[in-house]
Amino acid sequence: MPAAPLPVRDGLNPTRLRLPADDTCTTVLDYLLARFPEDADRLREKVDAAEVVITDGTAVTRETPYRANTFVFLYRDPPAEPRVPFEVEVLYRDDDLLVVDKPHFLSSTPRGRHVVESALVRLRRDLDLPDLTPAHRLDRVTAGVLMFTIRPEVRRDYQELFAHRRVRKEYEAIAPFDPTLTLPATVRSRIVKPEGELRCVEVPGEPNAQTRIELIAARAGLGRYRLVPDTGRMHQLRVHLNSLGIPIVGDNFYPTLYDIAPDDYSSPLQLLARSLSFTDPRSGRPRVFTSGRQLAAWP
Repeated sequence: MPAAPLPVRDGLNPTRLRLPADDTCTTVLDYLLARFPEDADRLREKVDAAEVVITDGTAVTRETPYRANTFVFLYRDPPAEPRVPFEVEVLYRDDDLLVVDKPHFLSSTPRGRHVVESALVRLRRDLDLPDLTPAHRLDRVTAGVLMFTIRPEVRRDYQELFAHRRVRKEYEAIAPFDPTLTLPATVRSRIVKPEGELRCVEVPGEPNAQTRIELIAARAGLGRYRLVPDTGRMHQLRVHLNSLGIPIVGDNFYPTLYDIAPDDYSSPLQLLARSLSFTDPRSGRPRVFTSGRQLAAWP
């Protein structure tokens, strides 16, 4: 995958496009106008300003011929987004790492309709860290400890910690208390996400997801749970607690899918990435980072 010849601008990476086999386009601009017709005027302005380039940094002009499989890079204008009214708190920073306490409702990285309003873009802009890159991710609706690398030279070292499961992750969740459950317990199952579906499901077969679940305390019909995942399947913690009959408070996916307005922040999912711990791959020192947030359902 070619490196982008354009730098991060205003917290955002340039968009990379690979020109497909196409017999109808004679120029690169023809293709861009067909691909993004709603941005036609701005695309012409960007081409005229030499803000659209190919892999070697050569600027695309209005006459640049179309060549299939060429990579084209350009800046898309970010959509107007309402600000998520919660702040990212910095837990730790050095030359290599930035560790933050992410709030609920803020995406980790640009995705879908959440582009500017993501932790990555906010932090790049606010801290002037254009090379900031996530070492892992949290769901938009999950709060807690989120780690980024600051320098490209160290990115691989820390991302591989997560890829090879050398990071201990602890989560907390608030869910109904069921006195008939025997805890602690380890839940193992096979979780898949059917194509075109929003929710994940458990299916028969070799387990690909494992979570240790412990009860920390119980009161007023609710339990406070410690969750230690050994794997990182999509929605794993939510699916596993739901499978025990104790779905997480505020979960609008499990057991029942229902819509929440984009600007409704009244009932956050009661799931918190409480801590990350690992042996630093560069220094060999133990590292532990802990969230200072509290879940609202357990004041």
